Formats: sequence, structure tokens, C-alpha cells
Amino acid sequence: MTDAATLPPPAIKPGIGRMALYVLLGFSAGLPFYMFSTILSARLTDHGVALTIIGFFAWVQLLPTFKFLWAPLLEKYDVPGFARFWGKRRGWIMLSQLGIVTSMAAMTLTASDASLPVTALFAVLLAFWTTTLEVAADAWRIELAPTQEEQGPIAASNLWGYRTAMVAAGSGALIFADASGSFAGTLRGFGIEPSWTSSYLLITLAAAIPLPILASLPAQPSREGGTGTGGRGVALVTGLGASAAILLAIGLGTALVGWLVLGAASGIGVDAKTNVTPWVLGISALPFLAMAIALPRIRTAGPNSPLRTSTAIGPYVDFFWRYGTLAITLMAFVSIYRMGDVLALNLSKPMILGLGYTKTEIGRADGIIALVSSIVGVGLGGWMVTRWPSAITLTIGAIFAAIGNFGFVWLAHMPHDEMTLYIATALDQFGNGMAGAVFVVYLSMLCSPRYPGAQYAFLSGFAFLLSRLLAGAGGTIVGQLDKMPWLKALNASGFDAFFFASGAISLAALLFLPLIARARARPYEEAA
Repeated sequence: MTDAATLPPPAIKPGIGRMALYVLLGFSAGLPFYMFSTILSARLTDHGVALTIIGFFAWVQLLPTFKFLWAPLLEKYDVPGFARFWGKRRGWIMLSQLGIVTSMAAMTLTASDASLPVTALFAVLLAFWTTTLEVAADAWRIELAPTQEEQGPIAASNLWGYRTAMVAAGSGALIFADASGSFAGTLRGFGIEPSWTSSYLLITLAAAIPLPILASLPAQPSREGGTGTGGRGVALVTGLGASAAILLAIGLGTALVGWLVLGAASGIGVDAKTNVTPWVLGISALPFLAMAIALPRIRTAGPNSPLRTSTAIGPYVDFFWRYGTLAITLMAFVSIYRMGDVLALNLSKPMILGLGYTKTEIGRADGIIALVSSIVGVGLGGWMVTRWPSAITLTIGAIFAAIGNFGFVWLAHMPHDEMTLYIATALDQFGNGMAGAVFVVYLSMLCSPRYPGAQYAFLSGFAFLLSRLLAGAGGTIVGQLDKMPWLKALNASGFDAFFFASGAISLAALLFLPLIARARARPYEEAA
């Protein structure tokens, strides 16, 4: 669906080098993700934070949903210093990596969670910089590989790195945090006291590794808009200085906004027991609803219309202009396809901990078992998209994703056995990996080559909007389900119903396939 003819020759030729680059970029984005989502949930659980509050912390994961708000800035502006030598895309990637490391370091220093607002602040900053890294890397990926056949290997490589980092972070963080685990004695022998501080410090050090590797790569001025002049050293020093100022400004701004929001919420009587989900959902959906309402006007807008030339909304208007009324169906589909996975993500660790499994047992399951299962799933997904139509690959991915979610229901009704945990983890990671690979390629092919970063941010953000909002209320939903008499009669729990429903939702997305299989973008020549 992307017009490859409009793109300049790729800066990095297809092959092992390009795949290795995106393994690295995927690793950079995946490493911090669990640290503000699943691992943070486990940390808060360990510190006795109520399940309802943990559910609210899941709303930190909403930030990637809103990346369309600042994605156009990454298309229009350069990072001072870095862009001079490394170009626009890598300039933003390097700044984002600095933001990730500093946010992780701050979460390390506040690992006791003595102040939940402070914990939330640094979790939000970590999510923001992780998301910004993804926006820049996704834009570069679509530019480098504009066809479905090219996207398969590069998307699989990106997800390999991403999921490897997630597994490494999830497993390593839990093992380093378990003071009574089987590895605790070994760690103490090296002078490391197992704790959440040690856990987050480990991931902080790992998060710093990709930056010098990217900084060592050569300039690519013809592709990314950099001049390659002034020398690497000058660009690096200038970029680090500018980045420090940007990081400080973003940190202070986030703290101020958070303080104002918390003050306003307290002033109107909103607390942890207040169900704000409908309000948050309504506010989040407003930009997308506005586009849908304006669709008749968008479809008739000429190439010089302010709607299509606007820096802020032009990339998103372009999507609706190209796909017309079918754009609404496409967005409905992408909002449901990965919903089951996201719903399961935030509450899987609290459920497993509640079954009596230790952090070390979970860490082992999240290690080699999850990694191998995920790599195989991603690899098969990447292979399928190079050979079969999207409708077929999306169907297969949804089925295996649903099986992974059903596996948690099965786990809850089996005797405590680490092998059982391994099987459930393998099913979940294989299904998520396969569905993730085919979905990434599908979204990439919907994007225009004129606005790859902004449109991918728009689509991928909307794809997880509803699911992340529901995940934020997941703890409350499980609590309410536990009170249902009919579940007790079936000897089932709220967690059982929650994970069964999440799998069913993955299958429900398949109802859209007959419609979206016909999607064809309107060619730009019609607007001439």
C-alpha cells in the first residue's frame, strides 16, 4: 500500500546489516517497556500497593497511545547537534536513549516507592522517551523498507530485539529483586544485595549500551538530512548539551503538569476509588472522532488545503483522505486486533504471583522459555508476511494470540508446577510474537511514504487506546468479577473470566477481515 517510488534509495542496503541495526533498535525500545508496565506492577504488588492502584499505574502505558500528539514534531524538527552528523531519525533516537537512561536511573533511586506520585512521574518520563524512540525508529524502518516483502525481515528483526530485551528485562529484573530466590546467594557472593534497587540498576546499565554503538555509525547525509560536517566529536558534544537542556525541560514540564492534574483531580473529589475510565476514554477518543466527523470535508480537500498542509494534523488528515470511509473500519479493526494481548499483559504477573509462584520461578519462565517462544513466533510471522496475503497472516496471528490468553485460564486450574508455568508462558509469548509481527507489517503498509513516522504513530497509538484504558481498570474489573455468583458456581475466579474474555476479543477482530481485505489507498495523482 506504500508507494516505494516516492522514496529515495535506502541508506542501509537490505541484508544482515539492516537486520542487525533493527535488532539493536528493537532492544533499545523493548528493554524499558516492562520496567514501567509489568515489572512495575510486580514491584508495587511486592510493596503492598492495592490492586486498584496498580490498575491505575497501568494508565502510564496510555502514553504511547497519545504519541500522535508529538510525532509530527519528529517529522519537522531536528535534534540540535546530533542531526548535524547523524541525521534527523538517528538524532531523535539518540536523544530518546538518553531520556530512557536518565528516567531508569531515577526509578532506581526511588525503588522503595515511598512516594507513589514520584514513582508515577519517573514512570511517565520513561514511557515518554521509550515512545519517542519508537516513533523515530518506526519512521526510519518504513523509509528503509517500503514494501511488504522488505518489511517482513526488518519488522521481525525489530521485534526480535524488542522481545529479547523485554524477556531479558522481565527475567533479570525479577531475579535480581528476589531476596529469597535461588539466585540470591550467588548475587550476594558478588556483593549484590537482591532488591528492587539492584533490579532497576541492572536494567539502567543495560539501557546505556546501545547509545555508543549508534554513535559509532557513520553519517548518512543523503538519507536523513544531516550534513555530516563538523566532525563526529563536535556533533556529539553539541548534541549532549542540547539533550541535557531538553531532558531537564521535559522533566520539569511533566512534573508541573502532573502536579496540576493531581491537584485538579483532588479538588473535584477524584481518588483511587473513582471510576474515571469513561471520562479518560472519551477524552482520548476525541481527536479520532473529530477526524471521522470531518471525513466528508477531508475527502474533498485539495492538495493546498490547510487541512492537508498543516504540520500538526496534515499527516492524519492524509490518512482519512487516502482511505475515505473505509478508514473508520480500518481503525476499528486495529483497535481490537491486539486488545487481548494488552489486557493480559498488565495483570498476568499479579495473577501468577497470586497462584503462589515466586518471583524467581516467574523470572525463569520469562527467561529462556519466553525468549525462544517469542523468537519463533516472530520469525514465523515475519516469514508469513513475505509469502501470504495480509488477511491470511492476520487470521493465523489472532488465533495463536487467543490461545496464549486462554493458557492463563488453564494455568490457574492446574496444580502448582513450574513446568506448567513454562507451558503457559510459551503459549503466550509465541502467540504474541506471531500476532505482533504480522500486525506491525500490516500497519506499516497502511502508512503514506510522505508521513511514515506520524501516521504509524497515529495508527499504532489508536490500536492500543481502548485496550490500554481497559487494562488501566483491569484490577477493578477483576475485583467486580470475583463478586459474581455465577463465577463462584463454576469454581472460577475474576482472573479466569478476564483472561478468557481477552482471548475471545482477539478472535472477534477476525470479523472485520472481509471488509479490510478490500482496502486500497487513494492515489495522490487524483488530487493534482
